[in-house]
Amino acid sequence: MNKLKKDTFTRSDIEKSLREKFPKLTKFQIRAAIEIIVESMIEAVALDDKVEVRGFGTLSKKLIRPRKFVNPKTKNVSYVGETATMHFKPSKSLLEK
Repeated sequence: MNKLKKDTFTRSDIEKSLREKFPKLTKFQIRAAIEIIVESMIEAVALDDKVEVRGFGTLSKKLIRPRKFVNPKTKNVSYVGETATMHFKPSKSLLEK
């Protein structure tokens, strides 16, 4: 990682660390590999599959129930349908670090 202390580990940081570990691979090959991995994870979660990365955590789709809300000014009642969000559960080994 960079010498400056950062809170976020970005995709470019992942590319940089992979380039250091695998110097024979080109920048474009590493970028393509990361893109394929991320896209396949997103697609799997979108199709209601659970993605588990050992030692890192589990990604899953969480459904939020439909609900109603009232506009306090107009007193109109509106409804929000069921929505989905991404849920991440870190592994025990990640929590210990």
